[in-house]
Amino acid sequence: MATFAVGGLLATLAIAPTAPPLLADPAVAASSLTHDRLQRVAVDAGGAVPGVSEDSYVASTGPETLIEGGTNHDWAKLVLVDGGFPVTEANVTVILRWMRQENGVDNWWNRNNPLNNGNGSGGGSGLGSYDTLVTGAYYAADSLRRYAFYDAIEAALEVGDDADATARAIWASPWAGSHYGNGTHWSTRPVEAIEAPASAWGR
Repeated sequence: MATFAVGGLLATLAIAPTAPPLLADPAVAASSLTHDRLQRVAVDAGGAVPGVSEDSYVASTGPETLIEGGTNHDWAKLVLVDGGFPVTEANVTVILRWMRQENGVDNWWNRNNPLNNGNGSGGGSGLGSYDTLVTGAYYAADSLRRYAFYDAIEAALEVGDDADATARAIWASPWAGSHYGNGTHWSTRPVEAIEAPASAWGR
C-alpha cells in the first residue's frame, strides 16, 4: 500500500500483489504442486526377478508307523519304503489300484499277499501266502528290485510322478498273465482305506 500527495490531498493507492503465472497444462500444474511430495523408485529394467521354488512334496515315514496304521494305504507305502522308492501320491495310488485288481478291497490282506506275488510265498502262480503283511511287503519290493522283467515298473516308481505311466508298465510286464486286459481290467476309482486285522500284521 502507498500514500501520495496530490494537489494537497492525500490519496491512498492499494497495489495488489502480482499473481503467479498460470500454467497452461493442468497436468503440468498438478505435477509442479506434488513434485516434492512424490516418492519415486528406480527399477532396473534388466534386473531378474528371483524365481519361486516349487519343489514337489515327497512324503517319507517309518515302517513301524505304517504297521501301526494297519490299512491298505499303509501297506502300499510299506512296499515303497522297503523297496527304497519315493513315497509319492502317484506311487501310493498305483500300488493301491494294483492291490485292488489282485485281491479286491474288502479282503485286501488275503493270504497276507495283496499283490499275489509268488516270490517267497511258496506259490509260483502268486497264490502262495506269507506269515504276515510285513513279510508280504518285503517280498513285493524285492520282486520289483530283483527281477529284470520288472525293470520298467521299477523305473516308473523311481520317477514317482505318474500313476498311469506306472500302470502301463505293470500291464506290459509278466506280473499277471492277463496283463489286466492292457488296462481294460484296471479301475482308476479312488481306493478307500480299510484296516486289516491286527493278526495279519503280526501284532
